[in-house]
Parts: sequence; C-alpha cells; structure tokens
Amino acid sequence: MIKDIYSMRAFIAIDVEFNEKMEKIYNELKKTGAKLKFVEPHNVHLTIKFLGEIDEKLIPKIRDEMKKAIDGIKPFQAKLKGLGVFPNENHIRVIWIGFDDEGQSKKMAEEVEKGLMKYGFKREGNFKPHVTIARMKSREGKEKVLEIINKYKNEEFGKIECRELKLKQSILRPEGPIYKTIEVVKL
Repeated sequence: MIKDIYSMRAFIAIDVEFNEKMEKIYNELKKTGAKLKFVEPHNVHLTIKFLGEIDEKLIPKIRDEMKKAIDGIKPFQAKLKGLGVFPNENHIRVIWIGFDDEGQSKKMAEEVEKGLMKYGFKREGNFKPHVTIARMKSREGKEKVLEIINKYKNEEFGKIECRELKLKQSILRPEGPIYKTIEVVKL
C-alpha cells in the first residue's frame, strides 16, 4: 500500500516590506548587466529557518515551536542596513541587505533550531540576519556589482516593524517562487 503523504517546501520568516530605497538598489544592480535573479518585491523576507520539504502533519508542531521561540519577545523594530554578499566577494552567490535588531531575530532562530531538532530538522550554521535581494548566476558583471556593494555597505534602507513570525510554503516555478503563508504567530 502506498502512503499518501502531502509534503511542501517551507520556511519560517518575517516579511519585509519593499520600499523606495530598496527599489533604487534593484535598479542600480540591474544597470550592471550582471546575470542576477532578483527576489520579487512582494517576496522579500528575513528567513528565520529554511525547513525544506516537510510533511503537512508537522505543521501544528512547527507552529508550537514558533510560539515557544517568540516567548518573551515583544513586537520590535529592525533596521535594514548595509549591503553585502555570500559567501564572499570572490564568489558571489547571494546579494543581501543586513537586518539589524537588538538580538530578537537571532534568539528566535536559535529557539526554532533547538525546538525543531526533535522532529529531525538539521541544525544550521551561524544565523546571520539578512534579507536576500538577488542571486548572482555568473561572474559576468561582478566588478560593477561589487562597486554597488561597496557604495552601499553602510547605507540604511529603512526600518520595519516586526510583529509576527510566519510559516510559509514555497511553490517553485520557472518564473520565480510563490510564497504562501500557512501559519502566523503574533509577537
């Protein structure tokens, strides 16, 4: 007998509202001619934990761990500050904007990590709060991209109010993913 298990690709995140300063960076990066895949403005977020494929039966347990992770954390404000790359300037894969708070996002990420380990989720490395804005597909235009990174490495791109943690489904499509909110936990 074949089991009918519904799975979905999922992650836990804080939504980030796209703003004019971010749009300006997108436009400058587009002018470099580099092969970049931009995160759609309505999909911009801070990933607290990427879960990968999950069984939908785990959703209530994940929601419970999200609730535990925010215990004692009140709504807070974060600065979107600085432009950077992963893994490094020689080999750029991801272009990001920094997410600067007073440790709330790091605490949530650590608590989610600990809580979800008992369900078989792997522990990730050091959590560095950031908002991915683009992925670099080749080395083409790298120097021009680095000029922009250096120009804005200390720039502030606005503030956001963090009031909730979301479990999101990621539906992959060739033209870009669709993110669907599955659960919302209020701070």
